[in-house]
Amino acid sequence: MFLKWTHPSIRLTGRWTPYNEALGDVSAFLQQDNHSTSTTAAGSSLEIAFSGRMAELHFDLRYRNTQPMPHVWLQVDGGARVEAALDRILRVDAGCEGTHVVRLVYKSAMEVLHRWYLPLQGVVSFMGAEVDAPAELPADDRPLIEFVGDSITEGVLTDALYGDEVDFATQQWRRPNDDDNTATYAALTAERLNLRAMFQGYGAVGVTRGGCGSVPRAALIYPYVIDGVPYKGDVPDVIMINHGANDRGNGAAMYREGYLELLDVIRGMRPHALIICLSAFCGGFNTELKDIVDEFNRTRGDQVKYISSFGWVPEEPLHPLRDGHRTIADHLAPIVAGLLGEAGIAHS
Repeated sequence: MFLKWTHPSIRLTGRWTPYNEALGDVSAFLQQDNHSTSTTAAGSSLEIAFSGRMAELHFDLRYRNTQPMPHVWLQVDGGARVEAALDRILRVDAGCEGTHVVRLVYKSAMEVLHRWYLPLQGVVSFMGAEVDAPAELPADDRPLIEFVGDSITEGVLTDALYGDEVDFATQQWRRPNDDDNTATYAALTAERLNLRAMFQGYGAVGVTRGGCGSVPRAALIYPYVIDGVPYKGDVPDVIMINHGANDRGNGAAMYREGYLELLDVIRGMRPHALIICLSAFCGGFNTELKDIVDEFNRTRGDQVKYISSFGWVPEEPLHPLRDGHRTIADHLAPIVAGLLGEAGIAHS
């Protein structure tokens, strides 16, 4: 039995293209009668509940994906995760007959591929799954936290297998292997606090500038999944922003203007969310960001929170490795837990 991606036994978390939206040419290209849903944001995930032993996950690779393919994590019933390169069909054998839940997470892709404007390349387009029979998804009413950031939030170079020892093109070719959203401070913090998580992190993006793959600056992309396609998924309870590392070349005045622009956009869309501004791990604009948050709260009558990450990890490498992300999460998780408690947001 084929379960289309809109089936009740499938749950999407993150920035996936919405169902049945009047999106003109974008809809015709991406969804073609809503036959698939697409995401370019690492960390976006889905779950499939089914009865039987095996599930075949179907993906649309026509016209857009290019080598190297994006990588995904696959997990059955909360067990070990297995990394796989995207393909037309990925088969998952649960090992026994019964009721199972398969989880897929968009792990990584080549950072420089187009992931905002058509034609998309670094994209996961999920059509659905072939199973013996659908099953009921376990409820998941955990609070949802959204992480908004740059390549560090995306998970760039968490492993850095080659680092600076080879040319740029070879580094990029290895990026699906070297990058991992699930190893980031963001994913680890959400995991430690037992929160559902979604992400909008793209390499080289900042509040003052666009980034890799022609992705525009942060305030311009926040409302969207890709260019012209509004985000229509679950509303986050908590939004954490980590921007500043890529803005250092544009100065404090532009940073203030761009950051206030982003806060206005997010607050306008999410009037009830707890917003947390986390300073850049490299130390950029650490004190300036506190002043920006204070100004925003004073002039808008808001209660946005500020966390300084100064000194948590060394300024180099700019992209923390796995142990660096764990160190950040060690500092960050208890602070966020306290803020959640103050806001009355349940967590573990």
